Amino acid sequence: MKISSILEMKGSLRLVFTVFLFIAIATSMSCKIAVRRVFSSSKSIQRLRLQQGNEMNKTLIRYAEIDIGEEKTKREIENLLQGSYGGGRHRSISSYNNRIRGSEYRSSTRGIPVSFRAPKYYRHWLEFRRVLRDWFRNKRFEGGDVMGGLISQVKRPVDEHYGLGNLDGRKYDSCAVVGNSGILLKNEYGDMIDKHEFVIRLNNARTRGYEKNVGSKTSVSFVNSNILHLCARRETCFCHPYGEKVPIVMYICQAIHLMDYTLCNSTHKAPLLFTDARFDVLCSRIVKYYSLKLFTEVTGKSPEEWAPSHDGSMFHYSSGMQAVMLALGVCDKVSIFGFGKSVVAKHHYHTNQKVELHLHDYQAEYAFYRDLVENPEVIPFLANKFKVPPVVIYH
Repeated sequence: MKISSILEMKGSLRLVFTVFLFIAIATSMSCKIAVRRVFSSSKSIQRLRLQQGNEMNKTLIRYAEIDIGEEKTKREIENLLQGSYGGGRHRSISSYNNRIRGSEYRSSTRGIPVSFRAPKYYRHWLEFRRVLRDWFRNKRFEGGDVMGGLISQVKRPVDEHYGLGNLDGRKYDSCAVVGNSGILLKNEYGDMIDKHEFVIRLNNARTRGYEKNVGSKTSVSFVNSNILHLCARRETCFCHPYGEKVPIVMYICQAIHLMDYTLCNSTHKAPLLFTDARFDVLCSRIVKYYSLKLFTEVTGKSPEEWAPSHDGSMFHYSSGMQAVMLALGVCDKVSIFGFGKSVVAKHHYHTNQKVELHLHDYQAEYAFYRDLVENPEVIPFLANKFKVPPVVIYH
């Protein structure tokens, strides 16, 4: 082959290779540009979704801050301070009914029953008014260290009762919050529960006969004020399934129950405490937020439509939820037992109750517990203000 032919062939190959290389580079650049556009578009969609999620979250928080029953509660308390406690959704004040059985219930000119003017009972009336005013004055959320206040409000008087003295704000090393779910009967957690330094039980659930499942140690009995109201029907205001030396901590469901507290507290042998109303508001807002979130995600409806489906002003957190919140404030480690449900388990391990109360949203509370374990930083009203201790849930 002639040299000229060879050179011509090489030149042609170079041209082909150059064209091919140019096409390859152009294709590669086009692909990169396309990928960048897709990636950029994907990031834009993600940013948009994140922005929309943040806006929805702000909306949910705003609605969770609204107390639908605030005006109604205010009117009820004004009536109570004036001495009018009949009618409405309140029950009669059982302790008074027992202590002045047979007395005449004519109203005096001051609006309180004639019998209460006797010094023996009138001092309780004055104390009730003082306690009610203080409680209602705190029934608002102002931020601040609400959780930190649990040390002085609850732990200190309980420690003093048990002779532990002033421990300079030290928290309990470990706490067990024992719920009442029937799922407790599936496991023998009794010994594990009793090994905790501090054990909180709920609403006077009995332990006798269930020790291997729920343990026997009780440091504090946590109840809602409806329980105390029932206990106050007895002359001695007896409310001690764990022994009369076990302190009772409760939250106030109805303002009228502060009368039962006032009367029972005068003879109680162990601390009888009720939670700060600011702490109650914090618990209420957290549960309402999770209920709103679940409602909007499941139904696709707006937050404005939440109230009619959740009894509006009657919606409330459960005793278990606030007991867990209490433990978060006074314990370095928290273990939760007996929270949850199963189709094959009773609602309560110690009763035959089979249905949940509609004024609670247990699914919302379970979502809150999951975040306590997995994502405590996302919990509203609590994040960045309080360090959540390690939480373990035993199912």
